[in-house]
Amino acid sequence: MSIKHKVIFDTDPGVDDAMALYFALAHPDIEVLGITTTFGNVTVQQATENALYLTRIAGRAIPVAQGVSVPLSKAPGLPPGFIHGDDGLGNLPTRVSVQGQAEACSAAEYIVKMARAYPGEITLVAVAPLGNLGLALRLEPALPQLLKKVVLMAGTINEPGNVSPVAEANVWNDPDAADLVFTAGWNLAMVGLDVTHRVVIPSGFFTQLAAHQQHIATDTLKHAADFYCNFYSAIRPDLGHACYGHDVLAFVYLVAPELFTTAKGRIRVAKEGIANGQTMMDKHGSLFYPQPGWEAEKPETHACLQINAEAAMALIDTTLKGNWLLPALTA
Repeated sequence: MSIKHKVIFDTDPGVDDAMALYFALAHPDIEVLGITTTFGNVTVQQATENALYLTRIAGRAIPVAQGVSVPLSKAPGLPPGFIHGDDGLGNLPTRVSVQGQAEACSAAEYIVKMARAYPGEITLVAVAPLGNLGLALRLEPALPQLLKKVVLMAGTINEPGNVSPVAEANVWNDPDAADLVFTAGWNLAMVGLDVTHRVVIPSGFFTQLAAHQQHIATDTLKHAADFYCNFYSAIRPDLGHACYGHDVLAFVYLVAPELFTTAKGRIRVAKEGIANGQTMMDKHGSLFYPQPGWEAEKPETHACLQINAEAAMALIDTTLKGNWLLPALTA
């Protein structure tokens, strides 16, 4: 019997966030209990609007709790509208009116409430800057023991960064929160650029999906993905008209960890200077370092370093082409 993964999805949708969300809704072994939103690809207000919109047009009335709007300490920047569109979904020309509104509680409060209600059962999948998790830890220091697992689309160990030579965007956007999360002591897996840059999804995939699943949700995803692929085509013409999978691979790891090769070690985050946002991994594990912060009691992270890209893409394809879409919940 397959295991049903109860999930809270922490996200800043975002085109690749939309891919990840729809994979999670489509996969029979994932139950999305709720969504928490944050700034990142868009403002937190736009992220909340997008989460409500994407779930409702797919026929799901999933709770959405709005979270942090700025980093814990770092000065906030502007959303990268040139990557995801100003609305995060490739500048949709129109939107239907959908049901629902955000929860009254904050994202951090929602995470803590759900973790207490389902102790040891929930996996938190985070594919955005990590301020919501950081605030949730401050509200409930026992959160690492209450959650079953945390899976992050964040960071990089060996692969060059995508916002600096050493930093991945989600960590770079809020390095203080990221370091807090990496040192909190939960069952933690990092799905970073080392593997997400190995899975390249052609725009034709989304065209085929929209033709196979004729639905407003797949049409929306196709429009957003076309915009996203246009960005990558400009900076990486060698990829063709395609994009990286990024966030969806956090859910692929959740349901098919055998497709990944991982290493275990302590990870810390550079919080200032030219290395701001760098995820540094102790690859030795047993050496004594005079530099504070690498003590033996610091928790370890499972970092994904390699992936069976062909098998991962096949799983994404079969999952999204399954029978999972419902009539849109329009207002």
